[in-house]
Amino acid sequence: MDFRSKTIAVLEDEDDIRELIEDALHKAGFITFGFSKGEDFLRFLGETKPDLLILDLLLPDGDGLDICKYVRTNPSTMNLPILIVTARGAEEDRVLGLELGADDYLVKPFSLRELVARVKALLRRPTYRQEGVWVKDLLYVDFKGFEAFVGGKRVDLTPTEFRILQILVSRKGWVFSRSQLLDRLWGTDKAVSERTIDVHVKNLREKLGEAGKFIKSVRGVGYKLQED
Repeated sequence: MDFRSKTIAVLEDEDDIRELIEDALHKAGFITFGFSKGEDFLRFLGETKPDLLILDLLLPDGDGLDICKYVRTNPSTMNLPILIVTARGAEEDRVLGLELGADDYLVKPFSLRELVARVKALLRRPTYRQEGVWVKDLLYVDFKGFEAFVGGKRVDLTPTEFRILQILVSRKGWVFSRSQLLDRLWGTDKAVSERTIDVHVKNLREKLGEAGKFIKSVRGVGYKLQED
C-alpha cells in the first residue's frame, strides 16, 4: 500500500515528542500536521479530514479522551482511525480509551518503529479505505453521502438512526453496549436514557425491512451488526 499521500494529524503537547513522531512518519512517507493544543486540533478537524489521528491524553487545555469521544460522535470524523499515545498506561485508562472509540493504544515510552507499524496497520483496515460498506449484497451504507440503501432503494433514516447504523456496520460483529452508543451519539448528556437507544434501534430495524435482521440484540448488553 502506498502511504505517500496519507495525512496524519498528531496532537501531542510535548514539542520534542511530537517532532520525533512527525519525523518518523515523514521518513515513512506520510504527510503530518502537528498540534500542541486540543482547541487548535479540533479547529483543524472542522476544516480538514486527515486519514488518521494520533492523540495524547494529557493536554494543557483538556483531556484527550474527551477529544476521542468528540471525534467518534461527529458524523464527519467518526470513522477516522485513532491511535492514542500516552504515559497513562494503567489498565483502566487503556480500556476506557478503547471503549470511547480508539482503535489502538500505545504507552510511552514507545518505539518509533512500532508506532509507524501500528499506523500502517490501522490504515490497511478495509473500513478506512471505503466510502461505504456492503452487508451481504443487500444493505449498503454510504459513509460519504450519509445514506443507506436496501436492495438498491434508498431508506429514509433520521440522522440518529443513520449514525447508529454507521457505528454498527463500521465494526461488524463488535458488540456495542447501550452506554457506548449513548456516548458516541450524545456524549455526556445525562438527560438521554439507555431506553432511547432501544427505541431508535427498533425504528431502524423496521425501516431497513429485510436488512433489519442484520442488527442483533445481545441480551443485557447492547447491539451488534452480524451478517447471517
